[in-house]
Amino acid sequence: MASTSDFKNGLCIEYNNGLYTIVQFQHVKPGKGAAFVRTKLKNLKTGKVIDNTFNAGVKVNIQRIERRPYQFLYNDDMGYHFMHSETFEQVAFQKDLINAPDLLKEGQTVESVWHADTETPLYCELPPFVVLEIVYTEPGIKGDTSSTSSLKPAKLETDAEIMVPLFINTGDKIKVDTRDHSYGERVKE
Repeated sequence: MASTSDFKNGLCIEYNNGLYTIVQFQHVKPGKGAAFVRTKLKNLKTGKVIDNTFNAGVKVNIQRIERRPYQFLYNDDMGYHFMHSETFEQVAFQKDLINAPDLLKEGQTVESVWHADTETPLYCELPPFVVLEIVYTEPGIKGDTSSTSSLKPAKLETDAEIMVPLFINTGDKIKVDTRDHSYGERVKE
């Protein structure tokens, strides 16, 4: 058990029968009345951020979470199969635990967050940007080299489709933002 004086960003606590991390907190001591702590809590299952106020000195249960490196192997009807980068242990995650499963390619490194006490996976996160190859898009327009205002659809090597600028061609490698599936930049080889 810990109290509100132990709060820090990134701390994982049990709240309303769920696991939350503290995104932001502020101790407030008004001139009149009791002190309190204003917080923003992120639900580890849903990703939803909520505002909550705790009275100063309230006891909370701190939960231990671990970040583990995994490498993507393949997916089938049993789920997405990963191998731990250090112990070589293999696990399968369900699609809903992965933040961008359609951008996973074989050999991709991800970070998985586990609840240490129960050994259950909470979520699996790709890096913010991944480099993928365009397998099909309409041919680029000659002379259009810098405009990003006009976009066209492109199919990636992972079968995902995103919108790219007109100057991107089949065979180009691009950076894709895994948070919103947007085009980042063309990668020079």
